[in-house]
Amino acid sequence: MNVLVVALQKNSQLMSVSYELVTAARQLGDGVTTAILASDAQPMASQLAARGGGRVLAVSNPALQHFNEEVFAKVLMELLALVKPDVVLGPANSYGKALFARLAGLSGGSMISDATGLEVDGGRVVATRPCFGGSVIARMAGKGDTGPIFVTVRPKIFAESNAGAGEVVSEMVSAGCFSSRATVKDVKSESGGARNLAEADRIVSAGRGIRGAENVALVKELADSLGAAFGSSRAVVDAGWTEYSTQVGQTGRTVNPKLYVAVGISGAIQHLVGMRSSLQIVAINKDKDAPIFNVANFGIVGDLFEIVPALTKKFRAELQ
Repeated sequence: MNVLVVALQKNSQLMSVSYELVTAARQLGDGVTTAILASDAQPMASQLAARGGGRVLAVSNPALQHFNEEVFAKVLMELLALVKPDVVLGPANSYGKALFARLAGLSGGSMISDATGLEVDGGRVVATRPCFGGSVIARMAGKGDTGPIFVTVRPKIFAESNAGAGEVVSEMVSAGCFSSRATVKDVKSESGGARNLAEADRIVSAGRGIRGAENVALVKELADSLGAAFGSSRAVVDAGWTEYSTQVGQTGRTVNPKLYVAVGISGAIQHLVGMRSSLQIVAINKDKDAPIFNVANFGIVGDLFEIVPALTKKFRAELQ
């Protein structure tokens, strides 16, 4: 398989999922090419080449400083014509989903989104992806007869690629690629500098059991003591106790951390859909029959207002 990986950056820093995509690409074939688009793509291209990205195509232009799917799609269409890949991999985040849907439409290719597994079967790329809130696991194969197969891969599924010698190639594309009907002037984070849920290895989430907005800080302190991102259930967001950007679940973020701590979360199916694939799940709830314990690897039954401060104190002591 000839595979093109679309690495994405934010504020001139590579998203960690870019290295995960390189690992996924290696499962499909040795012909791996990686593309990185930025105002100055050379430093990031060198990082990718040193970590298994193969032949890394670096496209630099001031118009690529911020993500603009129209501009990025135009540039990548020219790279597609150059590389002629069988399959194109990108992240299943807001950037990748918007970009890949446009690319598939422009190229006439097929698309598979939110893949959690990849393989080659009978000469075709087959992706595994959860459907219907994770109650069904589907195996989907792209056509591949009208254009490349575009696959967005769920973050935190594959390990990051750490080694491998590659080469950096500076690519020039048509000047018309950088024109757009919209111009991104600035990007401001709603999270105010908080850790990104989609990329976090550890997440601590608060549920209705915390009783009020005044107790959100209690859970955030536990998250900070673990170096974790802060998340929440829909009930907490609907109550106005925290921002929507923290919501995990069917109508919020889908996350796949190595550790997920659910504090005062009962475990409604809408929430489980967004976090049940976490590697390790720890639940803290006073109701021993709460559904969250059915998916938890470890459960603590008790008063969270006693347990959470004790855990925070313990973790902070361990870090000193």
